[in-house]
Amino acid sequence: MNVVIKEVTNKRDLRKFVKFNIDLYKDSPYHVPGLIDEEMITLNRKKNPAFEICDAIYFLAYKEGRIVGRIAGMVNHRSNEVWEQKSARFGFVDFIDDDEVVDALFQAVEKWAKEQGMEQLHGPLGFTDLDHEGMLIHGFDQLGTMATIYNYPYYPQQLERLGYQKAQDWKEYKIYIPGEVPEKHLRIGEIVKKKYGLKTVKFKKRKDIWPYAHKIFHALNAAYMPLYGFAPLTDKQIDYYVNMYIPMLRLDFITVIVREEDDGVVGFGITLPNLSHVLKKAKGHLFPFGFIPLLKALKSKPKVVDLYLTGVLPEYQGKGVNALLFNDLIPVYNKMGTEYAETNPELETNNAVQAQWDYFKREHHKTRRAYRKDLTTNNA
Repeated sequence: MNVVIKEVTNKRDLRKFVKFNIDLYKDSPYHVPGLIDEEMITLNRKKNPAFEICDAIYFLAYKEGRIVGRIAGMVNHRSNEVWEQKSARFGFVDFIDDDEVVDALFQAVEKWAKEQGMEQLHGPLGFTDLDHEGMLIHGFDQLGTMATIYNYPYYPQQLERLGYQKAQDWKEYKIYIPGEVPEKHLRIGEIVKKKYGLKTVKFKKRKDIWPYAHKIFHALNAAYMPLYGFAPLTDKQIDYYVNMYIPMLRLDFITVIVREEDDGVVGFGITLPNLSHVLKKAKGHLFPFGFIPLLKALKSKPKVVDLYLTGVLPEYQGKGVNALLFNDLIPVYNKMGTEYAETNPELETNNAVQAQWDYFKREHHKTRRAYRKDLTTNNA
């Protein structure tokens, strides 16, 4: 075999692991690179609290002395307990279009998964549901977002060649912002507020959101619990994400719905200006040239926004709480001159989420897939 697989065991090779994605897609007009330092933290066993409940291994593939592929193997033990399964994950996967390279990468991670006692391998997934997940299978001519994976069309072809099958699909939409809040949403919003004793909370100062930050993530745990592969975030993980995300959020793009009786969070909508073009120019480096453009983009009047996190407690789903989120955010978008919102991935089986866009002009422009392979068969 001309391909050499090496396990990543030091910081120097971990940086090569992270940078390979950027190098592979340097000529792609659609790929949006992440920030190298941020991904280094995500993959660092000492810094990412996901390692309280996860095991992982990273591999690099070399051919003729150069890096030609990468893959991570992960086991989220908490997810396996919740879903009562013995499942490993693969993620952070990239490769050139070479059968020998792909075979070697997946043989390495499949062998590792079996050694962990796992019965199946699925992905691409991350350590948690807040990491990138889902391989692009439709929309290769669409610009990616900060929250999603971009991959070349040959990726799914290679996975299927190896016997991987569909486990789950996500759809993504462009939601075009109406000139005003639909009358039906205004009416439903008023009914919901009175019937369930709810109110909309907005924030004028950064310090005002901190009392709600952990409540939002606890509500996220409850709202996302039924979703594919999800495992509730631990307290340390919630602290990690609160400290990571809250300082960069725009206050006018945050809407929280609470119960008036106890100030408990019932629903939340968190939007960010679309940062795809800024991240492409940064090429993975926040400093020295990426920081100021990023700050400007976060404070701009964006033509495109990303619906980053949205959720409603299960007991309030299907009761019109989403209307309260739209009623607040649509005027904000219009004030900014926003043309459309990127939904980011939504499970195709999540009918409630899909249905909420029925009253808006929308365009289904991307689909991504998680693949699964049984590791208990003789040919696995």
